[in-house]
Amino acid sequence: MKWYRQLHWQIILGMVLGLIFGIIAAKFQWSEFANDWIVPFGDIFMNLLKLIAVPLVLTSLVAGVASLSDFKKLSRMGGKTIGLYIATTAVAVTIGLLVVNVIDPGERLPEKTREALKAQHQSTATNKTETAVEVDKRGPLQPLIDMVPDNFFGSASSNSNMLQLVFVSLLIGVALVQVNQEQRRPVLSLFEGLQAVVIKLVNMIMLMAPLGVFALITKTITALAVDADGNTDLSQVGEILGALGFYCLAVVIGLLLHIGIVYIGLLKLLTPVKVGAFFKAIAPAQLLAFSTSSSGATLPVTMRQCREKLGTSKETTSFVLPLGATINMDGTALYQAVAAVFIAQAYSVPEALTIGSQLTIILTAVMASIGTAAVPGAGIIMLVIILQAVGVSGEGVALILGVDRILDMLRTTTNVTGDAAVCAIIANSENQLNPEGNPDRPRNRRPNQRRRRPQNKSAGENRNQPKEEPTGSNRPRRKPGNRRPGSQNRRPGNQGKPPSQAD
Repeated sequence: MKWYRQLHWQIILGMVLGLIFGIIAAKFQWSEFANDWIVPFGDIFMNLLKLIAVPLVLTSLVAGVASLSDFKKLSRMGGKTIGLYIATTAVAVTIGLLVVNVIDPGERLPEKTREALKAQHQSTATNKTETAVEVDKRGPLQPLIDMVPDNFFGSASSNSNMLQLVFVSLLIGVALVQVNQEQRRPVLSLFEGLQAVVIKLVNMIMLMAPLGVFALITKTITALAVDADGNTDLSQVGEILGALGFYCLAVVIGLLLHIGIVYIGLLKLLTPVKVGAFFKAIAPAQLLAFSTSSSGATLPVTMRQCREKLGTSKETTSFVLPLGATINMDGTALYQAVAAVFIAQAYSVPEALTIGSQLTIILTAVMASIGTAAVPGAGIIMLVIILQAVGVSGEGVALILGVDRILDMLRTTTNVTGDAAVCAIIANSENQLNPEGNPDRPRNRRPNQRRRRPQNKSAGENRNQPKEEPTGSNRPRRKPGNRRPGSQNRRPGNQGKPPSQAD
């Protein structure tokens, strides 16, 4: 495929063109034209992202949990796997929050620029501030009450109630596991079919991403490049690009810390696998994840590498890795935490930077990562949900969409690395790990020892030595017990050859 047909290059091109057009529109006073004919496409793109969020979470969670048909048999393995995935995701979000609060990429923007960004969504910020005041008056267990909805359709009607939808989806999935196979099969098939449709919808919506990014960047630039007096000031544009570089640095540092501290540390503590051998074994899966930005598309390669190179058993591999592709999104959760704080800093929303709001980011990111589909672009939809949960306008994603593709490649690589590490840990805890290679390989003989076929000396010599074919009455009769199966159908050209060399 040519480079200009690839979506990530189209998104980058849309960002660059939006930046150029926004500067031109601000310089030549085309802001009104841009607002009437360009900006609406960005609003349509944002509405499409919000539209697909609820069905994406619902179908992914229900299908992922309900597909565990052997949950009772593998309850011990399932508990350890799910617990380890959720724990590593929580640690990833915490690392992301620590890194972004230390680097403060959004604070790199001057106060004037942040005030201009905040002014774009002043009404939304005011409403969220009033809501935050009401939240402070609630009891300590009110978040648990709010997590349990009193009406399913009410929770599914707003993206801000995503935790309620996650709770209901998990409840439905667990209930499906416990019903009879005959009753579960059609319902599970329905949700799996809906999940396939939703993933196709995500792919279709992402086709509009270049145009949507172009419109959103144009809207941001035209609003920032014109001051209150109507004069053009392009200095703020360069300041935004500089802050964006620090944002990318924060994400990359967070991902490296998570791989180096969490994954490598767990492998050294809980498995006999050497770090170098581990990364050598999963290198093909990492490269594929980096190029496709999809842990779902990488799943077959990850399963093959874990079985053949890491030596995990078929039972562990078939259970842990597909589950990890559904609920283990450590890199995505870390990126979402960094992005949410960066956008909150850039838009000057102090309510989203408090300890309580960042705890909400941890909880929402962990739960949302469970429902993030293993396809490119799904993380952006979940980021919109997290932003809305902490009172930040979802349109802030326009700031980061231009660099999202390269970060998506890195965080997907992190996700796949985490899947393989957890698979090795679970296999070792179940005594199903053979670091020397495939545990399903026969072990009754040495690899270089050839299996010899038992030979009957006299029969073998008579078969292998050609002799004249007797004719007429001199042809010896073969005893019934010595007749070889299929000998009556042998063709003349095959006479005198052993069975292995017959045509």
